[in-house]
Amino acid sequence: MMIQVPETMTLSELLLLEFREASKSTVKKIISRGNVKVNGKMNTNPATKVNPGDTIEYVKQVFRRNKIKPPYPVIFEDNSILVAEKPAGLLTVGDRGLGGTSFYKELLEYVKENSEGKERLYVVHRLDREVSGLLVFTKTEELQEKLKNDWKNTRKLYYALVEGSPPEDNGTIRSWLVQGNNQKMFSGRISETSKLAVTHYKVMDRTEGFALLEVELETGRKNQIRVHLSEMDCPVVGDRKYGADDRFERRIRLHAYYLAIIHPGTGEKLEFKSKMPKGFLVLKQEDEKYK
Repeated sequence: MMIQVPETMTLSELLLLEFREASKSTVKKIISRGNVKVNGKMNTNPATKVNPGDTIEYVKQVFRRNKIKPPYPVIFEDNSILVAEKPAGLLTVGDRGLGGTSFYKELLEYVKENSEGKERLYVVHRLDREVSGLLVFTKTEELQEKLKNDWKNTRKLYYALVEGSPPEDNGTIRSWLVQGNNQKMFSGRISETSKLAVTHYKVMDRTEGFALLEVELETGRKNQIRVHLSEMDCPVVGDRKYGADDRFERRIRLHAYYLAIIHPGTGEKLEFKSKMPKGFLVLKQEDEKYK
């Protein structure tokens, strides 16, 4: 069904005019679920400005209705990609042949069962076992390769609760990371085995002995954020591998809360957010919050 745009307005305002009996929340769901195309491309942002002459198409039930409940919160899913929240303490992908479960394995079983074996999942990026947050998977190898090749246009933001306090409110850490014999990463010299790592941070809050940071990755190296913050004398709370105080609960306070990607199928920019996990700011079981 094609919808005419009478004047410049937001996508949600347009649909409220078209579906006069629908509530604002219903209209937002229609848009966020991918049922609307703007100039031929799926658009999931209700605040998008549309103008007279734009082609607006409403396609009822573009995506199938899930038959079973996913094992973890799924933020977005269509026929091309799936975005879900990984909890702390679970591997993104397990080691082959060793058995056990992983975030990928459980979501793969969900997708296969829900599609009656017609769909699969392909890994695009990973989070460390003890790090929580948003991960995106594709449903074909072709889209996996396309999204990986376009990864430079992806934006990833993290919450990090750290010991100590950075000297500046904003900063950039740049070094060449290399892996030692003990599997720990550290900053070293430029070499054939080292990889450039760039991390940006912004202080969101400070309190005595701790700080809450927003961290943005420019590169995506193994343990990058954990190494860089530790080498700045601000180890992530709970990260004993990289020097955190062992008196605090062994739970790494690092959460991938924001992800912006270019949809590999439609070319549209999509943004996803995840709430700070419960207990993220708790240092010990008996404590309240860090502040």
